[in-house]
Amino acid sequence: MAAKERNGVRPGSGRQGTERSANAIAGAVSIAIKQGFVVGREVLVGNIPGIVVGYNIAAVGTFLGNSYPLVVRTELGVTKCALKEVSLV
Repeated sequence: MAAKERNGVRPGSGRQGTERSANAIAGAVSIAIKQGFVVGREVLVGNIPGIVVGYNIAAVGTFLGNSYPLVVRTELGVTKCALKEVSLV
């Protein structure tokens, strides 16, 4: 019998990181909604006017949904924003 190959991950535990990430993103989006950042709402990104057009659910990449939950359209284009970067109009 050949020895089993081990990679340091317990069987069945591969999804735990994904589930935690999804929960963190859902929590960040929920906080944004509770603070009034709903789709269609006018906001300021710094001093540039924009409109919330959606929520960032990205679990991979540079702008993760748990840190940058808002997707805002401005005259300069569409951007992902952290809650501390935007304010309600």
